[in-house]
Amino acid sequence: MATVEIGDVDAGAVSDASKRAPLDGIRVIDAATLFAGPLSATMLADYGADVIKVEHPDGDPARKYGARRDDVPLWWKVLARNKRAVTLNLGTADGQRIFRELAAQADVVVENFRPGTLERWGLGYDVLSAINPRLVLVRVTGFGQFGPYASRPGFGTLAEAMSGLASITGEADGPPLLPSFPLADTVAGLTAAFAIMTALKAREHTGRGQVVDLAIIETMLAAMGAQVASYDQTGRVPERTGNRSPNNSPRGVYRTSDGKWVALSTSAHSIAERVMRLVGRADLIDEPWFANGAERAQHADELDAAVGGWIGQRTRDEVIAEFERAQAAVAPIYDVADVLRDPQYAALGSVVSVPDAELGAFRTHNVPFRLSDTPGAIRWGGPARGTHNDEVFGALGLERREIADLTERGVL
Repeated sequence: MATVEIGDVDAGAVSDASKRAPLDGIRVIDAATLFAGPLSATMLADYGADVIKVEHPDGDPARKYGARRDDVPLWWKVLARNKRAVTLNLGTADGQRIFRELAAQADVVVENFRPGTLERWGLGYDVLSAINPRLVLVRVTGFGQFGPYASRPGFGTLAEAMSGLASITGEADGPPLLPSFPLADTVAGLTAAFAIMTALKAREHTGRGQVVDLAIIETMLAAMGAQVASYDQTGRVPERTGNRSPNNSPRGVYRTSDGKWVALSTSAHSIAERVMRLVGRADLIDEPWFANGAERAQHADELDAAVGGWIGQRTRDEVIAEFERAQAAVAPIYDVADVLRDPQYAALGSVVSVPDAELGAFRTHNVPFRLSDTPGAIRWGGPARGTHNDEVFGALGLERREIADLTERGVL
């Protein structure tokens, strides 16, 4: 397979500076921590919203998450991209006063504190909406704002456990498995971004903001598809099946002769037929059970033996080439180094090089979708703590000596 090293795409090159960004004029106060809430604000920042990241003077916990280079947190560089970073202690009277001033000029506030925390600080929606009736308050928590679990600490891992995801992940005779990255937080963050845009659209009709109550357990439950409906109508509880699917076969991962792996899917019946012809077992297509994906899944051992045997005699590049000629669906199993060499990712501009004051530059995934007329862009990476204090608080009317005093007292 032809490869090309990704990294020559300049982050600024994906956006036409002469065109107004689609979310230009929207101001977001991101007061959330870690992943789900902040990710929703990141999505808006990518497409031109002015996002002010508010973190405690001690720093957001996300700054301590994941890999570092020269003590610079790399996860933060990605998660806080395109945001202006300020520090503010919301547990102090001065911090609360300043936050109310920020909210008065904002379209959206994103938070993920336990229910009741904002109210205890005098920053509940009753207070903020009295100051700014058009404000949208986005509350991202593990379990929602009410119910028996509302006050519990909530993280994406718990949603992955409670949604049914972990129960169906892993080998049939093994334990439930959790993803090694914040999957539920990512699903919740993307959902929250959609919820924000929905609330802003509703504001055009009503002239008023509203509260978005988003529970991570619910967004992950929704990501499980027809799980609830299937159980309601059939009474069947899904089981762990490893890489196999109960809905079609052949499907899974297969090792090639050069010790690499490929993944195969036959969700469409026509693809299943092409695969069996390719591997020399066209005779199986005439079996009565072959016409139905669920019935093919009952014969996965036979189908996997045929497909796995054929793949195992060829290198990964040979397998990919043969499947492409047969118009069948297969993909190499990549690690991140493979991603950076792949020509399709390169053609899409999926990875960009971002200039950065601390790192010089770093490569990261690009914005997640392309708009033909007003594309988004990653303009800068997550800033150092308090980078924009003078700029943001100065715009509120705070003088430099007042900012210095607040900083000395631990408010900023």
